Amino acid sequence: MIWSDWLAAQSAERDAAGLRRELHARRPDDEIIDLAGNDYLGLSRDPRVIEAASAAAKTWGAGAGASRLVTGTLEIHRELEADLADFLGWPAALVFSTGYHANLSVVTALAGRDALVVSDAHIHASLIDAARLSRAEIAVVPHSDVAAVEQALVVSLRRGSEQATSPTAERRRALVLAESIYSVLGDAAPLRELVEVCAAYDALLIVDEAHGLGVAGVGGHGLVRELGFAGHPNVVVTATLSKALGAQGGAVMATREIIDHLINSARPFIFDTGLAPAATAGAHAALAVLRAEAGLPAVIARRVSDIAAQLGVDVPAGAVVSVPMGSPEVALRAQAACLANGVRVGCFRPPSVPDGVSRLRITANASLPAEDWARAVGVVVQAAREM
Repeated sequence: MIWSDWLAAQSAERDAAGLRRELHARRPDDEIIDLAGNDYLGLSRDPRVIEAASAAAKTWGAGAGASRLVTGTLEIHRELEADLADFLGWPAALVFSTGYHANLSVVTALAGRDALVVSDAHIHASLIDAARLSRAEIAVVPHSDVAAVEQALVVSLRRGSEQATSPTAERRRALVLAESIYSVLGDAAPLRELVEVCAAYDALLIVDEAHGLGVAGVGGHGLVRELGFAGHPNVVVTATLSKALGAQGGAVMATREIIDHLINSARPFIFDTGLAPAATAGAHAALAVLRAEAGLPAVIARRVSDIAAQLGVDVPAGAVVSVPMGSPEVALRAQAACLANGVRVGCFRPPSVPDGVSRLRITANASLPAEDWARAVGVVVQAAREM
């Protein structure tokens, strides 16, 4: 029984390393204060968002019914794409069923065997998988090390030039992968320097704004727009609709030429059913709430500053506060202590953490009442100190 033996050995290794993971179902009447999820602005339960999602399901049905290129593109997809592009400052946008698919699509469709992908060591698993599936040469560089990015571009592009069969051969294409705000440490990428390097070497900078949309920049327009790079010819932005917008799905914002290329070349887009109507309308309604209540991101900023100061850790650029723990076992004990006192926090252990350090991951929620926030902070601080 080779498979039974192999699975048993894998299970034993996970247990020995303290890395077993289990699914825990939440109840709709769960009274635990949630500082583990990604619903940063609390919009998934906003009555306006729920009503929009419900109305769309009643109008369009439970699903899109087909892939986007068959009959699965609905009017509400077009409306959401136009509003996302406008909000983030881009000529065009394309909506996907998940943020994972958005990242897979943009990298695999724009790279290929003849391209170079320069990958920050801390990028999300979806971008790592995308780079591998792209079949491009991959150079992984230290986290937020702009000099290492430039060196990778210099070395690889020079090699590509030397291997060209003629002086008129096409220059080697290069993509640089980064997140605007990283999901584990909560730190911001050096976007100004990265854009400068990419422009100098005609590389394309793919910026995942999953943790920037709705959180970073004035009004939650994201870090790319805040820094003035929306619409830049050497930048493409991806995002998820499942975090600050409280729904589900993903999107790519870029030039119209790149969006057209994705429609015609991105396999995760072409062969996947379109985003469900309820999620589409829910995300669009959440975006409208964000436009109307532009002060929501400032609530996040105040709350992460509050808890970071009490925990003695760096203030993050987004909504995620990262607290290093001594080991996976210590992190699990701290998480359990918080839960026992009515607060749910995240627990990141290898391989989910790029630097191998287990952490508590606390996410701020702008919709949480002030008294609940204060109580939750007290519970987390006490649990972290006792470890």
